[in-house]
Amino acid sequence: MQVHMQNVEPLTERQIREFLRGSEVIEFAGQSRTEVDAMVQECLIRQEYFRQGKKQRGAIRAYLSKLTGRSLPQMTRLIRQQKANGEIRLAQRTRRRFATRYTEADVGLLAEVDRAHERLNGPATRRIMQREYREFGRQEYERLAGISASHIYNLRRSPGYRRKTVGFEHTKPAGVSIAERRRPDPKGMPGYIRIDTVHQGDWEGKKGVYHINAMDTVTQWEIAGCVEKISEHYLLPVLEAILHQFPFRIMGFHADNGSEYINHKVAEMLGGLLIEFTKSRACRSQDNALVEGKNGAVIRKHVGYGHIAAPHAEAVQKFYTAHFNPYLNYHRPCGFATTTFNERGKRTRRYKAADYQTPYEKLKSLPEAAGYLKEGRSFERLDVIATKMSDTEFAKKMGEATGKLLRQCKLESPFPPPR
Repeated sequence: MQVHMQNVEPLTERQIREFLRGSEVIEFAGQSRTEVDAMVQECLIRQEYFRQGKKQRGAIRAYLSKLTGRSLPQMTRLIRQQKANGEIRLAQRTRRRFATRYTEADVGLLAEVDRAHERLNGPATRRIMQREYREFGRQEYERLAGISASHIYNLRRSPGYRRKTVGFEHTKPAGVSIAERRRPDPKGMPGYIRIDTVHQGDWEGKKGVYHINAMDTVTQWEIAGCVEKISEHYLLPVLEAILHQFPFRIMGFHADNGSEYINHKVAEMLGGLLIEFTKSRACRSQDNALVEGKNGAVIRKHVGYGHIAAPHAEAVQKFYTAHFNPYLNYHRPCGFATTTFNERGKRTRRYKAADYQTPYEKLKSLPEAAGYLKEGRSFERLDVIATKMSDTEFAKKMGEATGKLLRQCKLESPFPPPR
């Protein structure tokens, strides 16, 4: 039960002592500090506290302590303040606080960037916001352009940010003596690609689509494709389209030991294009680790794990060509490690803030980069594609296209969704 003391009538000494005896087992507590101070001040005035004798003052102080739930020393301090100032006022205290550099609007921009880019790591996100401000002239990113990668994680843990914010088929080994079994050595030149397949799950015995993920070793230029089935009839045209989308000449083609690539048809196609064909060595899983890591960080992250029926492969292929591949190469920063060796030959890789670039930026930064481009390609024409939209604007457009594609695949799927 809550009792609100609004008006404190003047009481005699006898009434006060009877009240204290009758309320020994009752505990009182004030509603707020402002209300308590006002009630104490009013009672001291009505009881004419400072004109009373020592015994009467002690009774009034005990009476007020009981009513307010304050201790006797606390009540003594309030009475002293009333005597010195003629009133009881709440002391205004100011705490020292660190200056707030990043506003709620900045946190909202960070959340917007994370939604568009599927929440990349700190250095990559920092690079995107730097490009938004410096290269695309978006003034709202001015403060975020100078943020550190570590502080991005602090903002992601803030309450404001939080408010805004199938089956797998293992590759089967095939003992076919096609391609050279070794790790490719690009020697700092683009054009040596790694390739792998990602299966989009089964449903009631029906195979889903297959994603073909190809990535350049040096620049991390990534091209994704999609086929209905893993066979020469479906795979070869998509492989040719993937190789055509790379802006530089293809010098090497590296795959694991899956039979979708290690076969005579693919070897014949690559031989006609004068492309070096290599495959991973036994017990050396790191030979193709670069593209396999991108399978989860890129393909699975954006497309997901749900079943996509095989008839939708053409729609997915068009989406990759029009939206996904340009986003990956012109608007999504990647980390490029700085490798050092100690006196014992131990290799150490470190990622610095300056090591995060888009694949297109990395390509342009290579010595004599223009010499690697295919005939008819130039950086002037590629710059038009890279600067047509800002990174976040293109990511939003790509995200909308992704949602439209997945909804279409779900609605037009010949198989009922899982319960």
